[in-house]
Amino acid sequence: MADDLNRETPADRPAPVGPVDPLVVPRFAGPSTFARLPRREDVEVCDVAVLGIPFDSGVTYRPGARFGPHAIRNASRLLRAYHAGLDVHPFTAQQVADVGDVACNPFDIAEAISQIEAAADETLDSSTHLLSLGGDHTIALPLLRAMHRRHGPVALLHFDAHLDTWDTYFGAAYTHGTPFRRAWEEGLLLEDRATHVGIRGPLFSPDDLADDARFGFEIVDAMDVLDEGRRLGEAPVYVSIDIDVLDPGFAPGTGTPEAGGLTNRELLGILRGLAGVKLVGADIVEVAPPYDTSEITAVAASHAAYELLALFARRKI
Repeated sequence: MADDLNRETPADRPAPVGPVDPLVVPRFAGPSTFARLPRREDVEVCDVAVLGIPFDSGVTYRPGARFGPHAIRNASRLLRAYHAGLDVHPFTAQQVADVGDVACNPFDIAEAISQIEAAADETLDSSTHLLSLGGDHTIALPLLRAMHRRHGPVALLHFDAHLDTWDTYFGAAYTHGTPFRRAWEEGLLLEDRATHVGIRGPLFSPDDLADDARFGFEIVDAMDVLDEGRRLGEAPVYVSIDIDVLDPGFAPGTGTPEAGGLTNRELLGILRGLAGVKLVGADIVEVAPPYDTSEITAVAASHAAYELLALFARRKI
């Protein structure tokens, strides 16, 4: 396809290895990797590594997101090779591989953050880009630290029902409600290039919004529509998707559900509108299978991951 990667592949580079052929091996069989893709050790090069981060010790309400990576991978078995909307083959326009899961300490948040950061660094040493499957939103901070070492401050597009810029919770500075405040304090984000999408529901106080504005975030609430690529420009972009950005009718399997969220169609449409941005990394978090109904939350997350892989294939150099 002319649009696949929009760039030439070096002659000495091996052809990408895609998923197991579903016309040979049924989708309910075969490897348990994301979309039944090869493992990282089975390919010579890797453009996008899929990393599972089964950590949920930073949640403030319902636990269970530690089982999210497995559920998303299982739901991804149904994904197919060709993305008609963007006219791209996400699995063969680039080499995508599954690097497995990070072994996170479930009792020590600080140590777990260090382990995630180290795993992200190690993965990026042998892979160009990283798509992470959480896990709770605490994981975004160590991932952004790893991105910062390679790209400097990044533009952030954050899909969520909640701001995640709170200071502390019960005195804890590192939870799933604080990663982007810590990221701003550490200089990981580009000034005036951070946007929340889908924010809704009650807040603790008006100070939450005042603090958020002070950090340079723009809020596109669940009643608004995001313009394609707004505020991102030519900057390196990191996309973070908390599955609770979706309405509980579309994503019941999450730890902090809020009424009035986006539909699947709206989320996928917004992501598709980002084709061509300079995407450098992404995560999908807060899928909690114990509360899922007929696996619809995991299915939604797997399709969001597919859109992100299509964006990686269509990204600007």
